[in-house]
Amino acid sequence: MSKDYYNVLGVDKGASKDEIKKAFRKLAHEHHPDKGTGNADKFKEINEAYQVLSNEQKRQQYDQFGSSGPFGFDGARSNNGQSGFGGAQGFGGGFNMDDLGDIFGGFGDIFGGGGRRRSGPQRGRDIESSLSITFDDSFYGAEKVIQLRKTVACEHCKGNGAEPGAKVNTCATCNGSGQVRQVQNSIFGQMSTVGVCPECNGEGKYYSQKCTKCDGQGVSDGVEQIKVKIPAGIGNGQSLKLSGKGEAGSKGASAGDLYIYLQVTPSPKFKREGDNLFTTVPISITQAILGDKIDVKTVEGEVKLKIPSGTKSGKQFIIRGKGMPKLGGHSTGNLYVEVDISIPSKLTRDQKKLLEGLQKEGL
Repeated sequence: MSKDYYNVLGVDKGASKDEIKKAFRKLAHEHHPDKGTGNADKFKEINEAYQVLSNEQKRQQYDQFGSSGPFGFDGARSNNGQSGFGGAQGFGGGFNMDDLGDIFGGFGDIFGGGGRRRSGPQRGRDIESSLSITFDDSFYGAEKVIQLRKTVACEHCKGNGAEPGAKVNTCATCNGSGQVRQVQNSIFGQMSTVGVCPECNGEGKYYSQKCTKCDGQGVSDGVEQIKVKIPAGIGNGQSLKLSGKGEAGSKGASAGDLYIYLQVTPSPKFKREGDNLFTTVPISITQAILGDKIDVKTVEGEVKLKIPSGTKSGKQFIIRGKGMPKLGGHSTGNLYVEVDISIPSKLTRDQKKLLEGLQKEGL
């Protein structure tokens, strides 16, 4: 009888790989035989379903033929003499320890998952830093140079951990892979596990002499000067990722990444909201009443703005294309100009007479 592997894991037929793996982890934890509520048969069924649905090719065949189709997915032998999905063969016929090693943190001694962690070359850590820039830097873009104290590649051995001139040999035990596979007997049958090679400690090679400066680690503490390219349009609080500029990896492994968080000094003239800029300009009473053309300062220079007659204080005008550059794009935001009518605090005798005359006229 064909088995419904989707039903076993409690997922829909259109479930993604991540959804399938998440469901498997939850059920495997629940039914693990070493738990009080565990069930070895259910655990075996869950694993069988996962081995099928997590493999794209097997899943496609299962969707087409079912678990009891012509390929023998229900434990029967396929044409090449191997068990299809490992059903009747138990865990020995398709048990994936790579998946379970990450899932059963507390059962690493049973399944060998804990041994999968390598003590060989390790990728460097990702690190963070902050950088203050001016408003103009964020508008035009800039290039800065920063100094960071961090783990760097050892200059003496160039990061490989070997004393210069030392002989490098490939590990004969693991043939350079850094891992060895072992077959263990358990209550479920034979299990194939992968662990760190005990001969080379996961490196896949060994040297006739370790580096005398870093003791074979390939890294040391140091200071590095890093060029940071600031793109035009970047805003306060945004970050830049510099791949490979984090801490150096041990024994020649790749370096981590550097994340730089930017702090933009506010402009005294412009307020930024998204890609738009806002500013306020003063105009006189006569300019507001009669209208005029005034000079307005933008980040890139002055432009003319027409003030129509009868303009009220607080009126906002738009100067298109004079805002911030769009980050990573080719367009630009707008500049919003608000006018503020200036009321003089002192008047000359002639000005006062003119205004009194206008007052008599009802203005």
